[in-house]
Amino acid sequence: MTVPPTHRSTHRRNIALAISAVAFLSFEIAIVTPRAQTPSGSATPGGGRAFGQVSAATDPGPRGGGPGAGAPIGGLADYENQYFTSAQTEFSASETVAEGLGPRMNLDSCVGCHSQPAAGGSSPATNPQFAFASLNGGTDTVPPFITANGPVRETRYVQNADGSPDGGVHAIFTINGRTGSSTDCNMKQPDYATQLAANNVIFRIPTPTFGAGLIENIPDSAIIANATSNAPTKTSLGIRGRPNFQVSGRTISGQTNNNGNDGTVARFGWKAQNKSLLLFAGEAYNVEMGITNELFQTERDETSTCQYATVPNDTTNMAAATAFDGLSSIEKFAIFMRFLAPPTPSTDTPGGSPSIGRGSRLFNSVGCALCHTPSMQTGNAAVAALRNKAVNLYSDLLTHNMGTGLADGVSQGQAGPQDFRTAPLWGLGQRLFFLHDGRTTDLVTAIGAHSSSGSEGNGVVSNFNQLNENQKQDLLNFLRSL
Repeated sequence: MTVPPTHRSTHRRNIALAISAVAFLSFEIAIVTPRAQTPSGSATPGGGRAFGQVSAATDPGPRGGGPGAGAPIGGLADYENQYFTSAQTEFSASETVAEGLGPRMNLDSCVGCHSQPAAGGSSPATNPQFAFASLNGGTDTVPPFITANGPVRETRYVQNADGSPDGGVHAIFTINGRTGSSTDCNMKQPDYATQLAANNVIFRIPTPTFGAGLIENIPDSAIIANATSNAPTKTSLGIRGRPNFQVSGRTISGQTNNNGNDGTVARFGWKAQNKSLLLFAGEAYNVEMGITNELFQTERDETSTCQYATVPNDTTNMAAATAFDGLSSIEKFAIFMRFLAPPTPSTDTPGGSPSIGRGSRLFNSVGCALCHTPSMQTGNAAVAALRNKAVNLYSDLLTHNMGTGLADGVSQGQAGPQDFRTAPLWGLGQRLFFLHDGRTTDLVTAIGAHSSSGSEGNGVVSNFNQLNENQKQDLLNFLRSL
């Protein structure tokens, strides 16, 4: 068709408008079609970014600014706030040999392991274990998996020397040479060279304890009801919210990480091995610092020449002047964690509010929320500040088979060698190390590690991988906003 000269300029404008309309339509399609790909396989632009080549999505890294965590939960009574403040002091104190530290331990304080981004958190940027080896005259060597800028770690052995299952914590350090110890105490550190060569050592890093009192007060019924929700979608993605585990002497059917004694749902620790914060505190005091207490009364190493305190090392002081002073240390630790507020998420960092909003919707649509449940509710808790509250933890508190790639070979309770509790994601924005062993600092790598042979996360990771790069970036920004 020949266009008259007088109408050519008008015709050109019409063509330009038509091209713009098509481009805008393509832009909208890219936003609402998560799996759209160009014929060459490169990501289709979406999520509100400029057209053209899209760079690969990257982890924005730990969010800057204030910690947004470490304060007491709102609504505590004045006396409860006083208990929190005093308990925080105890949580942050360093223990000594005279108080029962050791004879084997991984560190000398709770806050040393739980300090990022504030007291009660996770592993800090500078690993205190690196300097602890020689602290107060210590003569220990630093094993190769403990580095100045790496995560705080504990070690467990997969098997005993006879090939039977181990799974227990093997403390890294000793009290050799330290203030309060004598020359008669001469202990050997674990033979890590041999055990590492045999692939018999696995690592665990500290779990954050922010909002732990809210988690403790979620009713079992709420956890079980959530486990059975969205069943068709979970089944289609291979997610088994209530896996069965074989326990020595009996089989548990249709239950998840239930306490072997009272049948209630356990919820703390990497494999949900601890039922309560008091149990969590008592075990850590004994296992991580070597200090016996009223829950764990026996020394893990009873070498007679290395004992410098009565057993149990920590007990209730019935002669104390005040009720708080009379509490045992593990009770104080539990109070501190129980009254810790949950982390405060950011509404605009990183990436801005629109990106975070899109990422939140994608988090749900790709299936992340099927295990990382955004919110649950506490019950009729004795502490008013914890009663009938929303718990925005991003976890179902269940254990799931995470496949061969994350398997650690260790069984705890009903959680088998490939099973792990869904890690709560609140506070993720300022976390430094990811996965149970701290193997990565990169969120993209951590997400990818959820996929391996046998993993319940394979379908969800596949959905994530099919997002275009801008959509992946939105989801990553959302995670770092938490």
